[in-house]
Amino acid sequence: MSTRLVYSTDAGRICPDCRQPQAQCRCKALAAAARPAGDGIARVSRERQGRGGKTVTVVRGLPLADAELQALGKQLRAACGSGGTARDGTLEIQGDHRERVLALLQQQGFKARAAGG
Repeated sequence: MSTRLVYSTDAGRICPDCRQPQAQCRCKALAAAARPAGDGIARVSRERQGRGGKTVTVVRGLPLADAELQALGKQLRAACGSGGTARDGTLEIQGDHRERVLALLQQQGFKARAAGG
């Protein structure tokens, strides 16, 4: 039987990965630092595979921190009038908005290219 500590009366909740108190957890900081830097070019593609037939516009390679990526994702979703998410260093916007996202990224000063077919 595995005995993983998940709560301590002294520190409260414990992170299961780094075994530190939740307030001092280093896992998310290490994951963000491990993200590859890329070449500074945002690649905008359209994907359908593994999404139940739904089309999603995906933006990869943006050289932004997580908070900035969330803010940019919110602007792009509002401009496209659709939902989406920012996860693992990529932006996902529901629907096929590749041309609109490319134009918006270039207006904001990013180097952006269409990727895929």
